[in-house]
Amino acid sequence: MPPYQPSSDWQFDVPTSGSKHLPPAARSFESLAHQGYSFEAAIADLIDNSVDAGARNIVVSFLRDTGERGGRDRLVGLLVIDDGQGMDEAGLDTAMTVGGREGYAENALGHFGAGLKAASLSHADALTVISRTKKSPSAGRRWLTARAQADFTCDIVDSRYCQDLVDRYDGIIGWHGTIVRWDQVRAFETITDGQTDRYLNDAIERLETHLGLHLHRFLARDGFHIDIVVEDIHTREELDHRGVEPIDPFGYRVPGRAGYPRTYLAPVEGVGDVPLVAHIWPPKSPLVAYRGIGPLAERQGFYIYRNDRLVQAGGWNDTRSPEGHLALARIAVDLPPGPNDVFSLTVKKDGVQVTPAFARGLEKATDPATGHSFAEYVREAEATYREAAKRRTEVKRAAVIPPGKGIDPKLKRTLRDELPQLEGDDPITFAWARLDVPPGVNSADLLFTIDHKERTVVLNKDYRHAFNGGRRGGSNDAPVLKSLLYLMLNEIFQKERVWANQTDKIALWNSVLVTAVRAELARTEA
Repeated sequence: MPPYQPSSDWQFDVPTSGSKHLPPAARSFESLAHQGYSFEAAIADLIDNSVDAGARNIVVSFLRDTGERGGRDRLVGLLVIDDGQGMDEAGLDTAMTVGGREGYAENALGHFGAGLKAASLSHADALTVISRTKKSPSAGRRWLTARAQADFTCDIVDSRYCQDLVDRYDGIIGWHGTIVRWDQVRAFETITDGQTDRYLNDAIERLETHLGLHLHRFLARDGFHIDIVVEDIHTREELDHRGVEPIDPFGYRVPGRAGYPRTYLAPVEGVGDVPLVAHIWPPKSPLVAYRGIGPLAERQGFYIYRNDRLVQAGGWNDTRSPEGHLALARIAVDLPPGPNDVFSLTVKKDGVQVTPAFARGLEKATDPATGHSFAEYVREAEATYREAAKRRTEVKRAAVIPPGKGIDPKLKRTLRDELPQLEGDDPITFAWARLDVPPGVNSADLLFTIDHKERTVVLNKDYRHAFNGGRRGGSNDAPVLKSLLYLMLNEIFQKERVWANQTDKIALWNSVLVTAVRAELARTEA
């Protein structure tokens, strides 16, 4: 470049006089840990890596010390375990290097090479990754935030411990897989005494919803599973176990307007024709996929997918403002597989930035079969909402206390779809145990008791085998019994205390149900 000559004219190119290498300072780790990841988005980013590794079974495990061996009840860490192809020593070094991945397969969910580190260190001060492949033994690496910020030092995990941890979860990992371990999780350390159950229920509910929504296309496939468990670190007992169910943001039964969904083609400069699959939800839908994934104003608009992973759940990308009468409008957009200059994914995979070329393409988007324009779709979505608002035929169901632990996830989802939930209320949980009854009362005459204060239905353990067909019962077993009791007892749990007439109802239900159980057992044993 010729030497700079001062001039009053505008310099269209910034003049330079050489260059120098400026490697990142270790403090850049501090900025990595402050990316603003929500807890759910951070876990989803880890699961993206599992999917890229070909995992079919993924478990998110909250590690709990119940305090029964001394100390207090607390959460001590979190694991994400998968049965993917795993990594050898070199692969681990690459995975733990900031920006270490130089390239991704075209269909990969990973993108920037920072997700594992940024997502984890946003919530934990210690990140450990342990992995094995079919051809290499278990190996591990650990980042401690304090050391990483000082000099980028990454620890090599003792190989014997790596094998021990892999063996602990051999029911998932088998011949290959990976364990991501979080220690010193900042949110866990702020839980006050007596609040662990409430924190777990809220955190798992949010995580279930986030994973069910953003990975719904994967969860709908045969053989792909994500489970969330709470594990007692001493006994290894599963204190809670929930399978994540897909939440399809287009999963209505009947469309809100005839003729939909429609596919429009938007001619986007630099990309080509981008398909827009436009849906109109049925008005006043109670489904979780409509009402249970966030404020309706935020959930209208574009649902953008990258390699089948939802990376934006609603929003108009500045092409228009959200409006109440467009609450029924949702459009599925699959990003082009190759790199382009129009769509840019955010680092946290929680949104997509677009250039004006996309807005210009929307203005010209039409249904090639009919010539129907995208602008007409927007008007029809608005009209559907307004027409429904004029009708007063909606049947309102009474709100209920939400279902909690002990209820099968599929059943829980249906209950939430069908019944409005009392927000902020502690859920109704179910547990099998030996009944604690007053003197003179025969526990064999009771199928259940209730702990009104703790909102728990305690089921008589002696009758558990009657509902499991000879199989070993799990935490979410006996769904028919539990759903009936949930519906019957909800109103009682909503009262401040149990009145005499309600006590009589509980006694009546116990009498009838115990007789029914005994009759069923007699038929089975005959």
